[in-house]
Amino acid sequence: MATLATGSSEDKAVDLLEKAQAVAESAVADLAGSTQTSTEFSGSLKRSSPHDANDDDEGWQTIERGRPVKKHKKIPGAASNRYPGIHFSEQARLQSKIGVSSLRDLILYIFADGPAPQWVSVKHRPEFRKIVTIMVPGLEEAMFKDGVDFSNYSNLTSDQAIDRVAASPDDYYPRELKKEALPEALQLFADMFPHLWPVRAPGDDKYGKLHSPVQAMLTVPLKEKKSGVKAVIDPHGWKDVRTRITEFLATPEELMENGFPKHPAMLRGQQRDSFEDPDGWVHTRVDNLEDGAVPEAEIEQGSITAGRQVLALDCEMCMTGETEYSLTRISLVSWDGEVVLDELVKPEKPIIDYVTRFSGITKEMLDPVTTTLEDIQARLLEILHPRTILVGHSLDSDLKAMRLAHPFVVDTSILFPHPRGPPLKSSLKYLALKYLNREVQKGDGTVHGHDSIEDAKTCLDLVKKKCEKGKAWAAGDVQGENIFKRLARAGTAYRATAGPQATGGLPVGKTSAAVDWGDATRSVCNAATVTISCNSDADVEAGVIRAVKGDPDGLEVPGGGVDFVWARMRELEALQGWWNRNKLAPDAPATSGPPPTPTAAASEEGGAGQNLTLEACLMAVAQRLKRIYDALPPCTALIVFSGTGDPREMSRLQAVQAQFRREYNTPGSKWDQLSVQWTDKEDQALRRAVRAARCGIGFIGVK
Repeated sequence: MATLATGSSEDKAVDLLEKAQAVAESAVADLAGSTQTSTEFSGSLKRSSPHDANDDDEGWQTIERGRPVKKHKKIPGAASNRYPGIHFSEQARLQSKIGVSSLRDLILYIFADGPAPQWVSVKHRPEFRKIVTIMVPGLEEAMFKDGVDFSNYSNLTSDQAIDRVAASPDDYYPRELKKEALPEALQLFADMFPHLWPVRAPGDDKYGKLHSPVQAMLTVPLKEKKSGVKAVIDPHGWKDVRTRITEFLATPEELMENGFPKHPAMLRGQQRDSFEDPDGWVHTRVDNLEDGAVPEAEIEQGSITAGRQVLALDCEMCMTGETEYSLTRISLVSWDGEVVLDELVKPEKPIIDYVTRFSGITKEMLDPVTTTLEDIQARLLEILHPRTILVGHSLDSDLKAMRLAHPFVVDTSILFPHPRGPPLKSSLKYLALKYLNREVQKGDGTVHGHDSIEDAKTCLDLVKKKCEKGKAWAAGDVQGENIFKRLARAGTAYRATAGPQATGGLPVGKTSAAVDWGDATRSVCNAATVTISCNSDADVEAGVIRAVKGDPDGLEVPGGGVDFVWARMRELEALQGWWNRNKLAPDAPATSGPPPTPTAAASEEGGAGQNLTLEACLMAVAQRLKRIYDALPPCTALIVFSGTGDPREMSRLQAVQAQFRREYNTPGSKWDQLSVQWTDKEDQALRRAVRAARCGIGFIGVK
């Protein structure tokens, strides 16, 4: 069993003495209140005389003692026995490295309903006022070793880089941070944190997979009921409940969360009055959301379309820029499966990549086409009316490609949520196989791509089956809950922080903020109370401090700041070359991409501009974290973690493996004619690279 520091017996005795004193003071106050009112009444609830029956209240008099509203206890000083702390005991026996999920569970234990950690001791949990968690990809344990040569740090082969982070399987205890033993650029870490923790990123060594550390931090596993969770599809016990398609319409909030184009009918008040379509965009002729409703008298009995026109939509796109996609084909299919519209579209910009393996579009197909995007928009405005419901998969991408907004949408990516929760989405191919037992998108990976008509009909069949089965069908696979939602739902207030006087606290909402690069509202961060979008680490630093302190007027960030802050710095990641541009959304703005070099840090910290060195960037990161630390109020926990190790060699080998599988599965291919080979040697190299990529680090401190 692990032996953890939980405070000395002297500390416990002081705590008991303080509690006893508080109880005594409360009893004295109550007695004083009773004595003060005894000159007027002889009891808390009494008749002044058994014969006084003519009183307005039938002789009964109620005494209200008027307890004052509970106030925050004074924040304990650093030397107080009540000051919170997170400690590691040297006698503790760890069994393995802690994971990103361990850091997440520590947050939930302090602020919500998470389990108590077994790898640290949390002292005076009710006294924590705030928690700030910052992800800094690019940090490695090797950087914190004395005598490290930063000038040659990045000039290693892939094998040497992996060897640099390789450690013994038993080497999972935290390392004590001593300022004099750290490189000068990172010595500030010792002023904020007592230990460097080896942290294992989520993944699967056996199958060569690295999972998202952001997802692991921001998604909380759902608690199973004691009776267990039933499978969604139970052929023996399932009862079909026919449900109208209108029950599955995405709400305006869901449309906003999933990045759908804004339609004026979704807006209210001043936002609607000032709304204008962006240049080149149009919106369907819907004045109010109520215009889509069909009177019951006009709906056929048992109709699941509820009198609405239902059209399935799917589009194909080609690349007209480095991260820009343009519409090249649009298909509309009616509820009964008939094709309403199937048109090729000529983009206004030159096509740099037809992405034929996905789109199925070739140069020969588009050369004779004269139909433009404006032509398609005009036709759609005639076809779509207030009673039209659009069905599709990830329809936000299709609508953006058409530069069209429509408020009535049934999106199968929302209707059938990913098992690990948003922002992850299941593919249409996966949904068709799982719920329709149908294989779609069976292109050979070289010429034939998706068939937009096939995809549209597949979406229709998924929605039809959902309508026949009911709301609960295929809705129980979700295994995670957003951490911001969990804190808002299950956050706990304690007596020390003006919480309820019931022992153990009472569930109350905890406010939160997400500070990230790009548009923070278009990710899982959207569920936070406050989202702050940034274009540099300087913006992130300012955003964290703002979220902690709050806005003076409290209009955006609540006065006094939020309870929990999650943020991510990315300039070190960009400098290291770890930022994967292929993961950017096709329609992401230019500001969401990585900068050529982190010049913001260089200009502020005395770096060398475009020639910023790794050492200068690390110093900038340390100074930013120290400024954030200094701005935190007392009793605030600060958690910093890297997320992963170097993923580049792993990504390279995964690409080779994917290429091998594509060529190997191509009909008629021969082993000796493949452009790449995949043998046990490459497989072992991939597993080794994944183990290295899962080697992250973390720091835990209390201000």
